[in-house]
Amino acid sequence: MMRTVFQHELSLLDAQMLVMASSMEEAVVSAVKVMEERDAELAARVIEGDDDIDRQERDVESLCLKLLLTQQPVASDLRHVSSALKMVGDMERIGDQAADICDTMLAIDGPIDARLSKHLRGMAEQACDMVHDAVEAFVESDVEKARAVIGSDEQVDELFCKVKNDVIAAIKEDSEPANSLVEALMAAKYLERIADHAENVAEWVEYGLTGMHKGDLIG
Repeated sequence: MMRTVFQHELSLLDAQMLVMASSMEEAVVSAVKVMEERDAELAARVIEGDDDIDRQERDVESLCLKLLLTQQPVASDLRHVSSALKMVGDMERIGDQAADICDTMLAIDGPIDARLSKHLRGMAEQACDMVHDAVEAFVESDVEKARAVIGSDEQVDELFCKVKNDVIAAIKEDSEPANSLVEALMAAKYLERIADHAENVAEWVEYGLTGMHKGDLIG
């Protein structure tokens, strides 16, 4: 009977995780669209939706703690619950940064420098792919897909360096650089953080499935 209850609550945990992952991924995709189109209404929905992602995080954390304190899971079940508890923190931060991107884009008056725009677009595409693949790895319990995400943020880091260099070059060329330079750099930093958190999610997926985290055998 106890095992039946535990399995039911594990299934509930997975369902809540999927809902939160879906909300997080949708927020990132929408934030990227806001970058491209400056859609104020969409930006407002992403910013408002961040509160819902925060609530979802609290719900998952509460269920994880309940499972850890009342069911005393062992071995793979313990990894499953503890990795979920870790993953939701990163997913919540991704939601925050999607909202931050929307705030930043709405603060820009005028077009973004063409050089910056190209690199921001590349960062956004890579970050979106990482978030999507990390979520898929969790949904499909696919350790190979999770491992493919790990380390792929290097491309985002390289593009972030290019954005920083572009901003420096633009400032040198113009004694009164447009406000968009600073805002574009902020957006790039948020995208870089999203990629970092997506990698973290993938690492916790790997841990939940194998007991391996960042190359160390944990359990």
